[in-house]
Amino acid sequence: MPASRRTIGATLEIDFGAAIDEFILFLATERGLSTNYQISTRRSLEEFKAWLSRHEQITQPSLVRLEHISAFLADRKAQGLAAASIKLLVVAIKIFFRFCRNRQFTERDPAELLPLPRLERYLPETLNEAEVERLLSVNLSGRPFPLRDRAMLELLYASGLRISELTGARLENLNLDERVIRVIGKGSKTRLVPVGRKACEAIAAYLTHERPGMVTPRSGSEIFLSRHGKKLTTQRGWQIVKEAAALAGFDKNVYPHLMRHSFATHLLSHGADLRIIQEMLGHADISTTQIYTHVDQSRLRAIHRKFHPRG
Repeated sequence: MPASRRTIGATLEIDFGAAIDEFILFLATERGLSTNYQISTRRSLEEFKAWLSRHEQITQPSLVRLEHISAFLADRKAQGLAAASIKLLVVAIKIFFRFCRNRQFTERDPAELLPLPRLERYLPETLNEAEVERLLSVNLSGRPFPLRDRAMLELLYASGLRISELTGARLENLNLDERVIRVIGKGSKTRLVPVGRKACEAIAAYLTHERPGMVTPRSGSEIFLSRHGKKLTTQRGWQIVKEAAALAGFDKNVYPHLMRHSFATHLLSHGADLRIIQEMLGHADISTTQIYTHVDQSRLRAIHRKFHPRG
C-alpha cells in the first residue's frame, strides 16, 4: 500500500494531497467536468490544504472537523475575499468531503452541515435593441478581417454563445442550411443552438471570401481563425468585441457576455419561453436563467415610470 495511505478500521487513512489527486481524477473521468472546473476546484482545495497544514498541522482529510473549515472560511473573508469566491471555496470543500466519505477516506463528512453563503443577486447588464443594432451595423472596413469580426458579433448576439464557445466553434458543427450550430459548453456538454438569418449570411461571407486566405497547413477546423491561421484565443475574441464597440462610439463597457445577456433578455421580452432560453444558453439549472425575468421586469417598471401619467 502506498505510503500516502493506510487502513485503520473501516477508514482508509490518506494524506490530503493524494485525496485531492483522486478527487480531481474522479471529476475528470466519472463526472466528465471541464478542465477549467478541475483546475479551479484543485486550486481551492490546495489553498485549504495549505491553510490546514500551516494553522492546524492537519495533513489528512480524516482529521478535519467543521470548526476547521469554518475558521478557514472566516480567515479568507477577513482577508477581503469576495462572497462569490467564498461560495466557490464552500462548494469545492463540500463536494470533496462528500467524495472522501464515500471512498471511506473519512469516518464522517465534516462539511455536511456547512451552509452555502447567500449571495446578492446582481441584475446582468444588457444592451437595448437599438444599441445592439448600432454595434452590429458598425463600419469595420478599416480592420484587417472585417468579415470575420462581423460574423463573430452577429453569432454572439444571434445564439447567445459564451466567448469560449464561439472561439472553440468548429466547421463540422455548423450547418448554415439548417441554421444551427452544435456547441460544446461547460462540462463538455453539447447543445444545438439556432443561428439567425443575418448571422448565417455574415458567417457565409466570411467563410467564402476571407477565411480561405487565413488558412495555413497547421490550421484546425475552428470557424474563426487568427491572422496566423490558428484558433482565436478567448482573450483575442474579447478584444475584437471591445474594439468594434469603440468604433461604434460606445462609452459603456461592451464585452462578449453582455451580448449573451442581451440575447436572452431580448428573447424573453419578445415572448420566448424561459425553458427554451435555458436550453439555448446551456444552463443546467432554470434558476440561473430566471435572472433574466428580473431584468425584463426592471425594464417594464422603468418604462412604466417614464411614460405612465402617474408612474
